[in-house]
Amino acid sequence: MWQKLKQVIWQWRCIWTITPSITLIIILLRSTGLLQSWELAVYDQYLRLRPQQTRDDRIVIVGIDEYDINAIGQGIITDEVLAELLGKLKGMKPIAIGLDLYRDLPVEPGHEKLEEVFQNTDNIIGIEKVLGDSRREAVKAPPTLKAKGQVAANDVVLDKDNKVRRALLALTGENGKPIYSLGVYLALLYLDAEGVSPKIVPGTNNWWQLGETVLVPFASNDGSYVGADAGGYQVILNYRGGRGSFETVSLIDILEERVPPDWGRSRLILIGKVSESFGDVLVTPYTQNPSERMPGVEVHANIASQIISTALENRFLIKSWPESMEYVWIFLWAGFGAVIAWNGRENSFLYKGAILLVPSSVLLLITYTAFVQNWWIPVVPPILALGGAAIAITAYIARSAGQIRHTFGRYLSKEIVTTLLDHPEGLKLGGERRKITLLTSDLRGFTATSERLPPEEVVKILNFYLEYMADVITHYQGTIDEFMGDGILVLFGAPIAREDDAERAVACAVAMQLAMGSVNEQMKKWGIAPLEMGIGINTGEVVVGNIGSEKRTKYGVVGNQVNLTYRIESYTIGGQIIISETTLQEAGSIVKVDGERQVTPKGVKQPLTIYEVTGIGGKYNLYLPEEEEIFCNLPEEIAVQYSLLKGKDISKEIFFGTLVQLSAKGAVIKHNQEEVMILPPPLSNIKINMVSEGKLSEDIYAKVREKPAEKGSFFIRFTNRPPEIQSQLDNLYNSINQK
Repeated sequence: MWQKLKQVIWQWRCIWTITPSITLIIILLRSTGLLQSWELAVYDQYLRLRPQQTRDDRIVIVGIDEYDINAIGQGIITDEVLAELLGKLKGMKPIAIGLDLYRDLPVEPGHEKLEEVFQNTDNIIGIEKVLGDSRREAVKAPPTLKAKGQVAANDVVLDKDNKVRRALLALTGENGKPIYSLGVYLALLYLDAEGVSPKIVPGTNNWWQLGETVLVPFASNDGSYVGADAGGYQVILNYRGGRGSFETVSLIDILEERVPPDWGRSRLILIGKVSESFGDVLVTPYTQNPSERMPGVEVHANIASQIISTALENRFLIKSWPESMEYVWIFLWAGFGAVIAWNGRENSFLYKGAILLVPSSVLLLITYTAFVQNWWIPVVPPILALGGAAIAITAYIARSAGQIRHTFGRYLSKEIVTTLLDHPEGLKLGGERRKITLLTSDLRGFTATSERLPPEEVVKILNFYLEYMADVITHYQGTIDEFMGDGILVLFGAPIAREDDAERAVACAVAMQLAMGSVNEQMKKWGIAPLEMGIGINTGEVVVGNIGSEKRTKYGVVGNQVNLTYRIESYTIGGQIIISETTLQEAGSIVKVDGERQVTPKGVKQPLTIYEVTGIGGKYNLYLPEEEEIFCNLPEEIAVQYSLLKGKDISKEIFFGTLVQLSAKGAVIKHNQEEVMILPPPLSNIKINMVSEGKLSEDIYAKVREKPAEKGSFFIRFTNRPPEIQSQLDNLYNSINQK
């Protein structure tokens, strides 16, 4: 169970790291306020898209516009006109009249009449501007109404974009008593008539409760706000709608009695200027052009309506989650984005983008549905988290692809990687006929050596050896088609053909043999016997391309020339390079050869001429060191038995002989004269066992040399000797050679 869990954790490791990282980044961005304007824009859009709210007929507006000014024939509303208006409205028996007009100074004529109305009417509420500099911004209330305590503040709270999204319910006055805003004052009068009065919630900082609803004050970081001014008693304003959501009549309609006599009965009546020219218009979430700005009096009407509806109808305030809940919300969507991108990592970028539209749409649907239910849930941070996590996963995959490209480049060459990853046609199954040069190499006797070593040691040796060879092959622009244990198949001319493919193949082979010196220096440090490599090269026509199925494809070559290359390589001994005649013709006279012979490999009808290469001139100027092989006569012949190797099988026929001469890497076997004279063919592989007192030694492997020997004898080159036998033969040879 734990192993499976560890495997899952490892497979999804990028999600476990990217999801919290993106979440933290988004939270940090949000905390700086950089996302606030975007989130408020979404809030405004949701407000506009919200189903139309029902009109609140408990509140009406007497709007003063340009038509009224022209109709009364004066540039201003005098105290006399205002007194007449208030008198007519008072006669309609409203619950309260909110006068959203500054009247701190007399506006003649008719000031005495207006003062008389103020004095004799207990439900007229005047206004004063409280916030701001007392000399330049604050405006006092009508003295008479101030003395009677019938005054409210008409201040509003503006966001940084000058929009009104919050309702200021109350301020603290100089004497410590609350100063209600105009909308709140009127609403409280209406509720008082309905028998509802505000209560202070115990254990809070003077939070109000109206009916069953507690008016939770706005905090600085509510919703998408970051560090907003939360002074006074504020709530988020739940508008009834845009401009014109309340019934509005003109001043002239009232003065000329064009409305029913009971039009204002049991209602709240607000009086204010509604024309753009008066300047008392505000930008709200519903404002998309200047003509949609809302008169200040209508903003106060919305505040009054919100308070009344909350108390009497349980119309919810707009609520938001605590910050901890918002963080979890962002984390979840970052996780969704990461999982979706990770699961779709095998698909195209456009497909991933299309798939991400689904969770994005779900997110918008969830948040909009919640908003209709008066819950303000973050939209922009989770969308950024969703997209950011998807982008991060995509970048991680792209980086991994880059690493894969690099890894493939070590084994397949950059040309194949480019063909496979960058060109769409390079991914198609199939191939083309092409003349190329193939190089294959193999370590002599390494299979037997690996059987005596732990698997970890074998892998270490192979990795070290192959890394050296891969560097050499890459330098000569060869394409590593395949690693087969200790064998390598290299292509010169695919996927990119060049005029000097055969030359580079021969030069690469010489360089690989020279690099074995460095490899064996490390083998010596590790206490491992020196490695020897044989290389075969052939040039011919093959089919090259993508081989396999839609689920698994390999870039490679097929054709009898590939098999022929392996046959040529099988004739080599350690440190030897053998090439075909076609390769020699392609490479030209700069190739230095040391002998030739004809062979008839399996599957080939006509004899094939092969050549041993000892170097290449021209711009490469690479030559194998000349080694003089010295054979010494053994003072005492060593009895042996040997069998031929046919492919991977060992012949059951056993021959007997003796070791009569020994060199550093080879020997001469004299066939037993008592047996029928059958010598193994040149270049064949044999298994040898030394015989002592009727006991057989460990297996020794060797290749029969073409070197001429005395009748009944043949030369061999050891390809693998067990460590103990190698040490025994080396000591014997050194002791003889020193004499």
